[in-house]
Amino acid sequence: MKLPRHIITKILSSGETAFYYNVPTKYRKMKCPVPNEALGTDYAKACGEGGRAETINGLFDEWDDARRGLPVSGIEAPRIGTVDWLFREYRQSKAYTEKVAVRSRKNYEWAMREVCDTLTKRGDRVGGRPIKSISPLGADKLYDRFAAGEKGARLRTAEKMVLLCRKAWRVVHRLHPAEFANDVPNPWIGVTMQTRVKLTKHAVNREQVYAFAQGCVARGEPECGAAAVICFEWLQRPENVIGGHIKWTGYRTGPKPTIRIEHHKTGAVIDHPLEERLPDGTIVKFYEDAEAVLAKLTRRGIPVILREVGDGMAKPYSFSGMQKIVQRMRKEIGLPASFTLDACRHGGMTELEEAELTEGQGRALSAHRTRESYAGYAKRTEARMLSATRKRHAHALANQIATAVQNAVGDNVQNEKSDSAKSA
Repeated sequence: MKLPRHIITKILSSGETAFYYNVPTKYRKMKCPVPNEALGTDYAKACGEGGRAETINGLFDEWDDARRGLPVSGIEAPRIGTVDWLFREYRQSKAYTEKVAVRSRKNYEWAMREVCDTLTKRGDRVGGRPIKSISPLGADKLYDRFAAGEKGARLRTAEKMVLLCRKAWRVVHRLHPAEFANDVPNPWIGVTMQTRVKLTKHAVNREQVYAFAQGCVARGEPECGAAAVICFEWLQRPENVIGGHIKWTGYRTGPKPTIRIEHHKTGAVIDHPLEERLPDGTIVKFYEDAEAVLAKLTRRGIPVILREVGDGMAKPYSFSGMQKIVQRMRKEIGLPASFTLDACRHGGMTELEEAELTEGQGRALSAHRTRESYAGYAKRTEARMLSATRKRHAHALANQIATAVQNAVGDNVQNEKSDSAKSA
């Protein structure tokens, strides 16, 4: 295979060839801002015509020409100091390449284009305007236009755009402070956004998850069913399940029967115990139903969730591809439209609260770092409300009984004093 400039390859454990954009060391020492990037295993997308390598090499050439004092040759190269340039710098920063999940980047790209392509009253694009020309008043007006739905955006979308701009301004200001106004370097801080009713993400229950899993097995899609079970029982993020971050090498291979769950977002690795031996020798299996679903999978490689691509080869599912299978399966099985892999994970988190685990116990299983991030997942279900109501009712009854006993004791004491007085 003919490789573009600065592309290197590595052979993965699965046997596939992965492509990486790697800036040579001599340019890295010259403070080249173009980041190294993993381009995946698809040659056409990584190295083909119009592929990612061609795009990144264009950015590299632009930087190299500017370094040598040559005119920038890129036709679409934004002028330094403009909003277009700011978003390009943000996309190249570690704040974007290392912190923004791959599946979220499409939405980020859309939001940045929407902001840049918005026309001002003069008819020119916001993206072509200098960064210093975006004042707090201008930021407020942009938000109002998005919130009003001028470009098809709603309140939540407009809110996301403000948060994105606020972060992009902050990241690039740290790298290029001279391009920003000294008095108000970030006009997006303090934008007053309209109050909106925040939608609660759906959560499915145990019965729905296993009905889905068994239906998938019966219809020849056991990997899809297993993904739902893993998200529900072991609380792994769907993108990690699909991306191969749960492996056969972490399933019942150590000295103790456990399953290893990797949370790529936080870097946490949790070994969930699968069974326990009681003093009398009895073995209690904690996830017998889940393991029965895993037993239906064909071991095609190290990752648990893989799809066959022919000739004995296998590769991970794409996120969109798995989503399509989930929706097709849930329609055939007769589950509601709210059934998704995310809803399975939210359902598992809600079950932790219904089981009345303490926050510390719940976070030990979910691997959330903060109580705020953990608290947002558990839904206010009928079971949780009923449990809380029972406890409150029991508390009220206990207080009533204590008051009655106290009054009875007081009456007895008073009667005894009265009798003593009469005897005297």
